[in-house]
Amino acid sequence: MKAGLVRWLLVACIVQPVAARAEWQPIEEVRTYAVTGSSGAALYDSIGQNGPDLGGSRAVAHTTFKLTWTRKYERRGNACVIAVARPKLIITYTLPKPAGKLPAATAASWATFIAGIETHERVHGDYIEQMVRDIEAMSLGFSADNDPDCRKIRIELTKRLGELSARQRQQGRDFDKAEMSEGGNIRRLVLQLVNGP
Repeated sequence: MKAGLVRWLLVACIVQPVAARAEWQPIEEVRTYAVTGSSGAALYDSIGQNGPDLGGSRAVAHTTFKLTWTRKYERRGNACVIAVARPKLIITYTLPKPAGKLPAATAASWATFIAGIETHERVHGDYIEQMVRDIEAMSLGFSADNDPDCRKIRIELTKRLGELSARQRQQGRDFDKAEMSEGGNIRRLVLQLVNGP
């Protein structure tokens, strides 16, 4: 009986730190907007009319996120320390979806197209998740000396968060530029859809 209890305690000690490190995962949502047409070209025209509006231009698809934090600031001596930094991240992918049944050849072409588009958007999701994990790693234990009211730490934290956010946005822009350039994956997918059945 004692040997079994000792074995259980050892397993519990090993498993618990792993669980603590993996305490959050992003929530992913997929939203769709309707497109119509029976050919690849008609479907792409419908995307141009109905796709997400990104400030005056329409996109094929779009990735957004909502991020909230549970933070606990603690006074330690004359310093302020972030003792808890737990994110809640919701990533939303907006993708086109045919409103009706497609002819078989168009359906096959569409399946290839939408799989590639979703793969592209999920890379943006990965960049967002990595940014949040970087923020978490930077925030936890972050401290400011001579800050007993925990005011300076918030200003410095906001500055650092801005830097990480700017890096993620630039990473996304660079990825889009490569994917949509001549020979890029998104451009190839669009051409195959438009020129296909």
